[in-house]
Amino acid sequence: MLSEGGYFMKGMAMGGLFCLFLSLLGSFRLSTESETDGNNHHHHHVKAQSKDELTRLSDGHMQEFSNQVQVSCIIMVQPKILVYWATAVDTWSKHCDKAVFYTSESSKALEAVDLNENDDWARLRKALKHAYENAGDLRWFFVAQATTFAIIENLKYLVLAKDPSEPFYLGNAMKSGELEYVAYDSGIVLSYEALKRLVHVFQDEDKCPERGRALWKLSEDKQLAVCLKYTGVFAENGEDAHGKGLFNSKSVDSLITDSMKANPSNVVEDCCSDMAVTFNGMSPNQMQVMMFGVYRLRPYGHDFHDSIVFNPPDGSDND
Repeated sequence: MLSEGGYFMKGMAMGGLFCLFLSLLGSFRLSTESETDGNNHHHHHVKAQSKDELTRLSDGHMQEFSNQVQVSCIIMVQPKILVYWATAVDTWSKHCDKAVFYTSESSKALEAVDLNENDDWARLRKALKHAYENAGDLRWFFVAQATTFAIIENLKYLVLAKDPSEPFYLGNAMKSGELEYVAYDSGIVLSYEALKRLVHVFQDEDKCPERGRALWKLSEDKQLAVCLKYTGVFAENGEDAHGKGLFNSKSVDSLITDSMKANPSNVVEDCCSDMAVTFNGMSPNQMQVMMFGVYRLRPYGHDFHDSIVFNPPDGSDND
């Protein structure tokens, strides 16, 4: 015969199992509702144009693409990582057509939009809504953390011939259970249509609550994927023409170290794409070195024969 304490523990266990069942049921409901959505824009891999494909374009088309592809950078920062914030201001963000920093609290040292919000997911929602409402003519949006290093020209090359009026949500696509999402630490790319749908679903607290209702707290990138899934927008992996991933959650140093162990006879080729868009996990000093290597160091006499040029924004302090 069970004691009162035994009954209590049994009740606690049964209650926990019931809550878990409800949570799983909610996930199943999300999956079935999203799959029956009328829009079936469901890619898994988005590849950049190959050089051969570019050569088939007329000069007029290439110039048109070059002028049309403009990127708004949404950079999430916090005063506690002020040195990364300052480094992002001084390096890669200069190459965005528009770069706005969003912070949890204001800082006298650097300019940013103060969202006055401590919850990570709620803060990201506010930043995305602000970016959408102030988009102007910009049709591509890059969401990044201050610890990310991005090569914006390579991002523009990736989406060169993509239509931003279609719902693109891409980067380093990952999977957690049945949920496919784009990893936040590698950077997230949204087309205007995807961002528009996202901001719209923010208004539906049942589908996309500002404060999560799951038993466990989901990370911002997974919350984002859940909300987008309700609108028929799915995570896609950004790749070069050879199928190599362009969005990296590691630093160049870490990727080369991994490559030396896995394929010592061909380290550089096995490491990462030469059209990579992002890296992460670098110190501010390493980000400055990357800036020098990517934008300033050139081997004399070597011509890359690029078919298209992305000019910096007017009046930009671009390297």
